[in-house]
Amino acid sequence: MSLSGVVQLFVGRPVHPVGADGRMALSDHLRELRARILKCALALVVGFIVAIYFFDPLFDLVNAPYEQARQALGDERTMATTSGAAGGFLLTLKLCGLAAVIGTSPFWLYQIWAFILPGLHAQEKKWSAIFFAIAGPLFLAGIVLGYVTLPKGLEILIGFTPDGLTNLVEFNDYLTFFSRALLGFGIAFEIPVFVVMLNLAGVVKGKQLGTYRPWIVLGTFIFAAAMTPSTDPFTMTFMAIPMIVLFGISEVIARLNDRRRAARGINAGLSPDEASPL
Repeated sequence: MSLSGVVQLFVGRPVHPVGADGRMALSDHLRELRARILKCALALVVGFIVAIYFFDPLFDLVNAPYEQARQALGDERTMATTSGAAGGFLLTLKLCGLAAVIGTSPFWLYQIWAFILPGLHAQEKKWSAIFFAIAGPLFLAGIVLGYVTLPKGLEILIGFTPDGLTNLVEFNDYLTFFSRALLGFGIAFEIPVFVVMLNLAGVVKGKQLGTYRPWIVLGTFIFAAAMTPSTDPFTMTFMAIPMIVLFGISEVIARLNDRRRAARGINAGLSPDEASPL
């Protein structure tokens, strides 16, 4: 294949005429999807290469919560890898792959968004753009909070080791634990945003959120207990309290939006089971 042919694979321009309403032929949609997948794959490869170059700082960043917990307990033991001769190589692949996925997330999320965007109506584009603008920082805030609270959770877990036993932590297992903890915090911070989106779509009312508030608080603590891999009350509480605050903010936004709709007379006098005259 020539160089121009390779470049064309990454461009994905439609071959058939595009309709006035933005409609494209199925083959052009598939061609665009292929181009965006190739771009994401290329970005991941580049991100992986960059992560290999910065492997030592990345390793120190991931290892820091464990080191803080170990020093707090006065433990002299360090982590180990039990994957045999290829343990260091597998560790490098796993850590750099994780860093590449996280580091290039703005790019591949944009590719997903750009592929979906032409099929949305103008109002849907507006609300979805607001959603992505808020969801991104909240996800990062959740990850930062998870990273800050992780040393305390590790300290509690390692502290359960009985005297006379050696708790030899395997780094690959720790990396899985580390990823789950941070991902759990990030996802937890996204749930209130989805609540607001459901309200904007007319699925959930602010009054309903107020009615079920006690159950929402209880469910939040249950969700936090299930999502935090450390299973200690400290980390669970640090996840649950910000979620409850965000739920409170989402309830206020939902109530204000409901009042705005009532003032404008949107869907006034219509039952949910009644067909609109339009």
